[in-house]
Amino acid sequence: MADSEKLAVFIDGSSLYHSAKALGFDIDFLRLLTAFGTRGFLVRAYYYTTISDGDEFQSTRPLIDWLDYNGYAVRMKTAKNYDDGEGRRKPKCNIAVELAVDAIEAAKRIDRMVLFTGDGDFRVLVEAIQRRGVHVTVVSTLRTKPQILSDELRRQADAFIDLEDLRTSIGRAVPIPSRQAV
Repeated sequence: MADSEKLAVFIDGSSLYHSAKALGFDIDFLRLLTAFGTRGFLVRAYYYTTISDGDEFQSTRPLIDWLDYNGYAVRMKTAKNYDDGEGRRKPKCNIAVELAVDAIEAAKRIDRMVLFTGDGDFRVLVEAIQRRGVHVTVVSTLRTKPQILSDELRRQADAFIDLEDLRTSIGRAVPIPSRQAV
């Protein structure tokens, strides 16, 4: 990839979280920006997540705030509760439409798109982005059971990177516990 190529990163937060957790590591989002910033001119990095309706404190709130202050365009959507028809309240939320709209709008300003997700629903979006002349790389994993990455999404992408292969460049270093003197 040439340094002059413009790229944008789109992160399906839930998918990335579950993929990294299944592989046994945490993401260092500053290292992620740095790693993909060396692959071209990073125009924008987007992070998409949902939050629960009515919860005063979200466990993801510190991460969301950090991302917002450190170079990511954060898109949040509040999950709404609905009645399932049998008197049970269920949460409903999907941020895929917001990601798709941002990606379509960005396609006219970028040469490459890096999409962190394994969700096969994004296959049609990838196809639409490719029709605009943008090269699409999908980042997910094939190394979990069950497999997180949709086969249709992988086939549609121009390139695929297994998240496990990025562990050393975007994984968070785990502090070594100090040894106590005996």
